[in-house]
Amino acid sequence: MEYSIGHGKTAVYFKDSLVGAFEGYQNVLFVFDENTRKLFPDISSSVSVVLTPGENEKNWNSVNKIIEKAVIDGLARDSLFVGVGGGVVCDLTGAAASLYMRGSGLVLVPTTLLAMADAALGGKTGFDYQGYKNIVGTFYPAETLYILPEVLLSLPEREYRSGLAEVLKHGFLRDRLILDVLKKKKDLVLRREVSVMKDLVTRSLEVKGWFVEQDFKEKNIRRYLNLGHTFGHALETATGFSTVSHGEAVAWGMAMALKTGTLLQETDESWAKEAGELIEMYGYDTEYHKNVSTDELLSAIQHDKKKKKGEIRFVLQRRQGDTFTTAVDTDVLRAVLSS
Repeated sequence: MEYSIGHGKTAVYFKDSLVGAFEGYQNVLFVFDENTRKLFPDISSSVSVVLTPGENEKNWNSVNKIIEKAVIDGLARDSLFVGVGGGVVCDLTGAAASLYMRGSGLVLVPTTLLAMADAALGGKTGFDYQGYKNIVGTFYPAETLYILPEVLLSLPEREYRSGLAEVLKHGFLRDRLILDVLKKKKDLVLRREVSVMKDLVTRSLEVKGWFVEQDFKEKNIRRYLNLGHTFGHALETATGFSTVSHGEAVAWGMAMALKTGTLLQETDESWAKEAGELIEMYGYDTEYHKNVSTDELLSAIQHDKKKKKGEIRFVLQRRQGDTFTTAVDTDVLRAVLSS
């Protein structure tokens, strides 16, 4: 698969291993976290950075650590940064590559379902700053993605389900066949059957690629990919990025978006019911807000990076595949979050 993103192209390859993938390259800097370093012992390179896993490492210090290693080892502009990990590693590596020498080569090897199906494609890089999610970043697409579906078998259950939330989102946005697979093959999905997961990842990437190719800088329809994310990022911020995973927050956020649309009489009730049942089918908690201050959530929403002209537009749906954005009054948000 190949996608035209920005001024370049991103090629996607499904592979069984990374053996030989980087032969012929000079000046390669690998970025791992402690978990992914163990997954790929066959990659031997003295030019590498190993980060502590987790959202708490998604900060400027980690980006600086990557750039500092590139400077120490004398990497030139034609060097290659390779991020091997989940969404955090991919975002940090992309940010560092976009800044070093005003732009170095970038290859991503996503190792979580969330990164395979969503985060690694599309060119968004970024990190958290002063407690706010992804508030600093760049648009810088990878030239290549290498996806190894069997790596999914190594993920902790909670991490795996976190990624399923983004797959579910892509089904809501554009591909009903994704929803059919999630409904009819739940046992295989939860067992991480490789052929089923390769199909779901492929379909998810096709949805993500369709939006990004048309709207790289998120001026229009790419915003739809943020379904559930304005609420979700607020929950992550309000809970200190420590108790709720990104996917769990997005699943909860999609449930809140359905509630908001229903309250505004925009969302078809039968779709809200179907979508809500799918969210609950995979065990996502849709009541996190009962344990978090409504005022804290509202405050975090007001700091969302997607604010324009002082206004935050929420991504809502009328039905599957029919998505729109709208401003939502604070009293409506308070009703949704306090119910």
